[in-house]
Amino acid sequence: MTFVQAAPPPGIESWLALPAASAIASTLRDALRRAALEGGAGGEAAVSTEPVSPAILRDTLASLALLGADGDTVAAALLFELPGLAQKVEPTLPPRHAAVAALLEGQRAANQVWTLHAQAAGPGNTEGLRRLLLAIVRDLRVVPILLARQLARMRHATTLPEEERRGLARLTRDIHAPLANRLGIWQLKWELEDLAFRYLEPDTYRRIAALLDDKRAGRERYIEQVKAQLDEALRAQGVAAEIAGRPKHIYSIWKKMRKKDVPIGELYDLRAMRVLVDDIPACYAALGVVHALWAPVPGEFDDYIARPKHNDYRSLHTAVVGPEGKTLEVQIRTREMHQLAELGVAAHWRYKEQAYDGRGGPQRSAAGNAALERKIEWMRRLLEAHGEGEGEAALAGGFDTELVEDRIYVLTPAGEVVDLPRGATPLDFAYHVHTMVGHRCRGAKVDGRIVPLDHKLHSGDRVEILTAKEPEPRRDWLVAANGFLASPRAREKVRSWFHRLDRERNLQAGREMLDRELRRMGLLHAELQPVLAKFNVAAVDELLVLVALGDVGPHQVGRALQDHERSQARPEEAPATSTLMPRQPRRVPKAAAEGVTVVGVDNLLVQIARCCHPLPGEPISGYLTRARGVSVHRADCAAFLRLAAAQPQRVLPVDWGRQGGLHEATAVVDAVDRRHLLKDVSNLIAQEDAHVLAIHSEASRHGRMRLRLRLRVDGYEQLSRLLARLDSLPGVEQARRE
Repeated sequence: MTFVQAAPPPGIESWLALPAASAIASTLRDALRRAALEGGAGGEAAVSTEPVSPAILRDTLASLALLGADGDTVAAALLFELPGLAQKVEPTLPPRHAAVAALLEGQRAANQVWTLHAQAAGPGNTEGLRRLLLAIVRDLRVVPILLARQLARMRHATTLPEEERRGLARLTRDIHAPLANRLGIWQLKWELEDLAFRYLEPDTYRRIAALLDDKRAGRERYIEQVKAQLDEALRAQGVAAEIAGRPKHIYSIWKKMRKKDVPIGELYDLRAMRVLVDDIPACYAALGVVHALWAPVPGEFDDYIARPKHNDYRSLHTAVVGPEGKTLEVQIRTREMHQLAELGVAAHWRYKEQAYDGRGGPQRSAAGNAALERKIEWMRRLLEAHGEGEGEAALAGGFDTELVEDRIYVLTPAGEVVDLPRGATPLDFAYHVHTMVGHRCRGAKVDGRIVPLDHKLHSGDRVEILTAKEPEPRRDWLVAANGFLASPRAREKVRSWFHRLDRERNLQAGREMLDRELRRMGLLHAELQPVLAKFNVAAVDELLVLVALGDVGPHQVGRALQDHERSQARPEEAPATSTLMPRQPRRVPKAAAEGVTVVGVDNLLVQIARCCHPLPGEPISGYLTRARGVSVHRADCAAFLRLAAAQPQRVLPVDWGRQGGLHEATAVVDAVDRRHLLKDVSNLIAQEDAHVLAIHSEASRHGRMRLRLRLRVDGYEQLSRLLARLDSLPGVEQARRE
């Protein structure tokens, strides 16, 4: 072990001389010098500058340089291998390098995933561990560091004991190689896969390597020669193209042989070229050049442009006999098709990873899959931004606002990963594990600490459910405002339980729930018979069962009884000449403009402004119009503020007088599109005794929905209270007045 003396040791200085580290190199040098001075003064502040493994650190930094990593990423990788220096530097990092601390924390958090993988009894949980890793790192630039370090460790694994080497290879196969594949980091992916395959299946690896006609370096030279020849031929025909190529690596060859059940001689894509052009006519022009240059292999042409795959993948695939009589696959597509194939719905990593996850792991939710795909696309964009300068900082800093994860990943006591919607509770977790576990749930522990059942879980929490012997769900779990369940699937399981109860128990429960609500409203002894038709039931018992099952809220019954009493108190007069008359639609009460008082002035025509529809209780102002008297606006109405700025002499002070009746207002609710959302919103509006005139819904991007509600309320206070309760519903992002 060496210690800091008067100047940084040569090894550290050489690493700080890397071009990418230049932005933070001076900060690290200053920290080293301060540590040296403090160590000389007190004798206790000496800092170890010898990495755990210089060779692994050197290879890690070389891989990061290949990926075009920035200075913060290089510094974080360096400091992680120098824990003594990191402990000294981290608290003093200037604001411009605050991301280094997040990158260090992400590398430490990844150790939790490595530990869980080592403890796993079988391979079925690897997808969950990959998702957990992506969920717990705050700065996604941590992932390339982890991949680069794992590749360095694999390169030097030959000196490790057999069991430790195989464990490292399994971790690489299950976690690191699939992540490199998803992110499109081909520079590291092929070597990670090959090294893991070499250590886990050494005999098969050597057998396939012996069947190849050349080593990888020779195959790469061959690809470069073919690329130059094809580029020259395309230029001669006036086809502008971008060409890339790669030789297939040993692990990929083995997978293809297994999948097609063919010998290596029948694989025509051991060497492959990709040609990117501007448009579809250029695709077919390039295909003509390829077939004119080399003889095509019969039966090996696929036109996925004319006949796209089911996932909208489009490209031209052909196999030819290239130079030296070696077969060669050529893919031709437009840049737009390539973008879709790499980042869009046709992204091939989904089916390329079937070999990893086809071992009976737990089925993942559709919402979890969508969230993961958005994150993968964002990470690829971040990696592509490295080295281009523009947009990189915005992408790196925009994670919290652009890509807030709407799923969480929690652990069972055995270390299995479970994905749940954000805001999920231990009760959601219990129902996800098994329906009967949820029914018998009576308590929960999170990381060994007892928590209430409405506790909000976070990624990485280890959850243990405390169960009773007998299943006994509670009906208040179904009330959204109580916050027990965030998952519609779990709520449906609770509702199904009560559906299966015998009729007498449901009748009793429904009667108790309805009695509590009617007693609160002063309607305990009201007759239910007049309102049965409103709920499409023929008997009181049927209504009570609907209340018990949560299909009808007790507040809805109470409101219906109140409406019935009002209609009985003001019976409509029918003409004597007719015994049967069509029922007249109920007229919408207009806002009582005559209840508004213009301060200091009498006998003025007063009307409520249609642009903002102020409600009793809101701050208001009056504006004297030329022909329609005083128009009453909300004090913050944009139209009123423009008028007042133009002619301030027309502004009049107004007050709310005595108000009666109901008033129209429009509310907008932005929420996650989920089952029973509209039902929960309607129940809550009914609880507040507001009236719904119309509901308009429209779907937006990423599973979001907007509800526009036209309501009748008795004033601003009721509307404000209703908006606050709507805003607290699960999945609601914002509830506001329009």
